[in-house]
Amino acid sequence: MVSTDLAALRVVSRVLMRYPPIRKRADVPALLDEFAGTLWEELDYESEAANAEHFARIHADNDRILIPAVYRDRSTRRVLILENVETLKMADVASLINHGIDPKEVSGVLLDAYFKQVFEEGFFHADPHPGNLFVQPEEPWEGEPGTRPFRIIFVDFGMIGEIPSLMGDNLRKVMIAVMQRDARQLVETYQDLGFLLPSADINRIIEAQSVVLNHMWGRKLLDISRPDPKEVQELTSEFRDLLFDMPFQVPHDFIYLGRAFGMVMGIVSQLDPDINAWHQVEKYGRELLQAQRSEQFSELNSEMLLEGIRPYLEMPPRILRLLEMAESGRLVVQQKPDHITQRQQEKIARRLSFLSWSILGSAGMLSATIWYYLRRQDKDGS
Repeated sequence: MVSTDLAALRVVSRVLMRYPPIRKRADVPALLDEFAGTLWEELDYESEAANAEHFARIHADNDRILIPAVYRDRSTRRVLILENVETLKMADVASLINHGIDPKEVSGVLLDAYFKQVFEEGFFHADPHPGNLFVQPEEPWEGEPGTRPFRIIFVDFGMIGEIPSLMGDNLRKVMIAVMQRDARQLVETYQDLGFLLPSADINRIIEAQSVVLNHMWGRKLLDISRPDPKEVQELTSEFRDLLFDMPFQVPHDFIYLGRAFGMVMGIVSQLDPDINAWHQVEKYGRELLQAQRSEQFSELNSEMLLEGIRPYLEMPPRILRLLEMAESGRLVVQQKPDHITQRQQEKIARRLSFLSWSILGSAGMLSATIWYYLRRQDKDGS
């Protein structure tokens, strides 16, 4: 039955590729091949058993994650026997609370598990719908509500995603770029990952990405998922040319990663409606930067260091906003010649020059201090 359905879909995919707008942005047969490959693996229980054991090794050092044991002696390619781990469903928030478990803590453990799977292991559970995620309360327990220890349980390991090393490196760059709100690095990484068409106007996309980052930064997940219609209208009007041109495409490697990410974010927003995803981005971004520093310390130079600390320099938010607008070309300066004399303009120019040198001097001092600290840290072996 599956073979018949896939054969029909291949005919449809070839027909779709005749339409230029689709052909330009997606390789539909390649997308179907990835889907078919994963589907056949999901129907092979020996492969699923191996996946379950792989996930058990990934989370072996985490006592808050439980992967059911596989009974290999009773399993075959068509029959899979796993440890019975059925307990509270993760999406049943009321039940979690009634059992003394804090749903917000559950969301944090889930995000940590996916961070490890995607950014560290390159091997992730690609079907995290509510029926495949459970929460097991610790027994026995007596304590305050919301303090009960628990373990998250994953089941159904037929659909998994694997991330090649090059793709994983770029995903880490995406996380770091988002943490630093570096629109240029983010767009360049999109390009490396294959999301942009060769004809894309990179500078225009960078400008749009910078605006979107500034609009989204610091907001809760629910706020992001339900944007203000007025803001959407303003962005649509400002970047109408990009929406009309649509210089984007869908790399086939991202089908399951995007699907898994969407499902996890949906569950997390149920568990903690007030969660601020940017705190998690900063947390994971710092971890990735620390790992990057450990691996590439010998290649670190002052320019990279300055770029890394630039977003964290102690400047008032209004100055940061002005600098971002000036860099993107969105800053418009209006002057009235009748009221501002040449002498006043020269005075303002001198003050701006002094401010610029002060900022650069502070950045240099901070860079030197961090550089010295890192050198001392490496020499001490810490």
